[in-house]
Amino acid sequence: MASLNVGNLGEYLREQRRTAQLSLRQLADAAGVSNPYLSQIERGLRKPSAEVLQQVAKALRISAETLYVRAGILDEKEREELETRAVILADPSINERQKQVLLQIYDSFRKENAAEAAEAAEAAEVAASASKAADTGADAGTPGPTPDAESPSR
Repeated sequence: MASLNVGNLGEYLREQRRTAQLSLRQLADAAGVSNPYLSQIERGLRKPSAEVLQQVAKALRISAETLYVRAGILDEKEREELETRAVILADPSINERQKQVLLQIYDSFRKENAAEAAEAAEAAEVAASASKAADTGADAGTPGPTPDAESPSR
């Protein structure tokens, strides 16, 4: 059976399992999945569902989002956003209203930065198009003076 492209998920899981000093069987039991299935995931032969990854992450006491990124279910930016939100929501030193206000501010900053990035990308594209047009025009334009074209002195 050919190996699936799961973003080195299996290697990462094996490394995390060994760091946690768990056998394959122990992790499978803790995650509620079969030992052969977990073995196939570690060898890159199976691509697990998000639910299975969440169970494995919980058993390993690591971020499920990290496993989602490794499995190609979630991209890195989404993972960072989810982790930021989780940290804010889990902070016991602030109340629920404060958490919601922080999340609203966070969202507004992300939207503002995305809009600025889009404007910068558009400006760069316009500049690149203008530069390309100028280069093309210079190549097809009138030739400049040559050293032999100097007018004679009288």
